[in-house]
Order: sequence, then C-alpha cells, then structure tokens
Amino acid sequence: MISKLINLEVYKRFFQSTSAGGFLLMAFVAISLLIANSPLGDDLERFLALEVGYASEMIGLKYSVLLWVNDGLMAIFFLLVGLEIKRELIEGELSSVSQAALPVFAALGGVLVPASIYALINAGEPTAGGWGIPMATDIAFAIGILSILGNRVPVALKIFLTALAIVDDLVAILVIAVFYSAELHVNYLLYAAGVMALLAVFNRLGITNLFFYLVPGLAMWYFIHHSGVHATLAGVLTAFTIPTNKTAEESPLEKLEHAIVKPVNFLIMPIFALVNTNIRFEAGMVEGLASPLGLGILLGLCVGKPLGIMLLSWLSYKIKLSSLPEGVSWRQLIGAGLLAGVGFTMSIFIALLSFQEEAYQTNAKFAILVASVLSGVVGYLVLKNSCRAPRLQQAEKG
Repeated sequence: MISKLINLEVYKRFFQSTSAGGFLLMAFVAISLLIANSPLGDDLERFLALEVGYASEMIGLKYSVLLWVNDGLMAIFFLLVGLEIKRELIEGELSSVSQAALPVFAALGGVLVPASIYALINAGEPTAGGWGIPMATDIAFAIGILSILGNRVPVALKIFLTALAIVDDLVAILVIAVFYSAELHVNYLLYAAGVMALLAVFNRLGITNLFFYLVPGLAMWYFIHHSGVHATLAGVLTAFTIPTNKTAEESPLEKLEHAIVKPVNFLIMPIFALVNTNIRFEAGMVEGLASPLGLGILLGLCVGKPLGIMLLSWLSYKIKLSSLPEGVSWRQLIGAGLLAGVGFTMSIFIALLSFQEEAYQTNAKFAILVASVLSGVVGYLVLKNSCRAPRLQQAEKG
C-alpha cells in the first residue's frame, strides 16, 4: 500500500513539473518514429487519412483525422498561446517596455536571421516557400530541457526564454495568417469578423462567463477554416477577447489557461507529435540534409536562431535599449539562444503548411528533427557548463 502511494506521489510530482511536457513529447516522438518504421506504419497512414465528421450542402465538417489534429486540436494549442501572450502583455514580462525590450529584440533576431539564411540557400528552388520553418521555437521542448538543469539555472533566464518563445509564437502566428493561408473567401472572413466583434462587445460589457466566448469561438473557427486563413488563428483571436485583470483575483483568462494547460501539454501536443513525426527512414534521407531544404533548416535553426538572438540582444544592450536579466551572463544567454533552435512541433507545423509534396514534407521533418536534437543537446551542454548550483556560486563569493 505504501509503495503504491509513493508511486502515485512520484507520478503526481512528474506531471506537475515544468519539464514533464517536454519529456512526454520526446517519448511520443520516439513512439511515432518506431511505428512509422515498423509493419504498423502503413496502418497508421491509413488511419490518419480516414475521413470523419459530418458534411451536407450547408455544413462541411468531414475531414481526415490528420486535418482534425492539425486544424482542430492545434486551434486549442493556439488558444493557450494566445492566453499566454495576452497575460504577459497585460500583467507579465511583456507588460512594460523595460521588461519586454530584451526578449522582444532577441525574438526578432531569432526570426529574421534564420528566415534570411533559409531564403538565401533556397533562392530559386522549389522549396523557397519554406522560409518560415526555421523561425519557430517549440516552447514545451525548450523550457523542458532548461528545467532539467533545475535550480542551477537562474529564474531570470527561464523568464527570458519563456518571454522570447511567446513573442516568437506571436510572430509565427502572424506569418501563418499572412503567408501560409489558402485562397481567401471574403464572405467567411466577414462572418468571422462579425463573431470577433461580438466577442469584443462581450468583453467591453464585462461578461466573465467563459461560455459566451468559447461557443462563438467555435463558430469563428468554422468560418476562418472555410475562409482560407489557417483555422488555428481562431484560437488566438478568441484568447485576445477573454477578460483578465492585474489583481490577485483569478480572472476568466487565468481560469481558462489553468483549465487547458495540462490537456494541451499532456494530450494535444503529444498527439500532434505522434501523427506528424511518423518519418519513415529511407535511403538518401541523410544526404537530403545537404540539399537546399535540409541545409536551410539545419543552419537556420542551429546557427541562425542563436546568432540572431545574440546579435539583436547585444545590439539592444549596447545602445541601452535593454539590459541583461539579473544574474544572467552572456554565456547563459547563448545557451538559451541555442535552445530556441529547438523548433520541432511549431517548425513541423509550418513545414506542413509550406509544402504539398510528401517528399518535401518528409525531408523537412527529418531536418527539423536533426536540427532540434542538435540544438537541444548543445544548448543543454552550454548551459550545464555555465550554470552552477547557487551554493557553489555563494561559496565562490565567500
């Protein structure tokens, strides 16, 4: 009985830890790769292609399992991202110019430099449209790896990387909405705009019941999905209308964020990883890393991300627009920049939007997998060597 209670406590502690989501994602990536390269691989492909839902002359909601995951479940992920962005803008690390300056500059560098590297390498190639792939940071993986180091990492560094990843996500959302949307249907966009206006009115009236936001949010998802703009944008737009406050009292935004953070981290993201990293290893895949597509992703994530983050961080610091977080060294900032190169789920998501050809999608996934592993390992080692336990630092000072 005692041993069972101890085991339950261990599981409880694991799922409450900040690194649990990252570990679970890694496990599901491994499972997906094993299935794809086993006799079950074809069965998984057939299951993902299976169409489910309802369709009639008036309503079109019959799609493949894969599309339901990428457009449906991921809208909930982006709802959480939107909630985090709004909370940080209203009451968090992005709520003042002084607090936001360094992560905002760092994020812009971490977006512009890798996208430029990819665009230069793939200029004139059929894969030129994938320039958005190396821009993304997988916040769950990056923070998960950082959390493995425990209290050796300054709290300020965790806050910096989280804020950077949130700004990164905001840029990725804008890029997806503007550059990776299909043919636009204005009538559905107008319907979605009407729903958005209704949600804004609810917010202004001070309505705090989440029912009045989530149900219209579902309708907005339907209209945006049929408009040609990627449906996940509905999650972000809905999140921006949900009320919050700067007081200690739990706001509707915080209530919803607390309600969905675990389902997103422990269910939605692992499912996304399972259905989208089912890469079947084939001859020539390693050689494909030397192709413009592979090199653009590898150099973009492994080199462009940390280079861009450090370049604009240093520039903003030198011209006194920002300052280093308390207790954080430049070497530790380099480690965080390397971890930002773990693009993984967000990069795969943009890759699927960038290419229709299965060969390009597969090569992109493989390059993202390799680049994310390299960035994660190197970033972890740099931080491990630069972040020592607080007791050792105190001893040195003494």
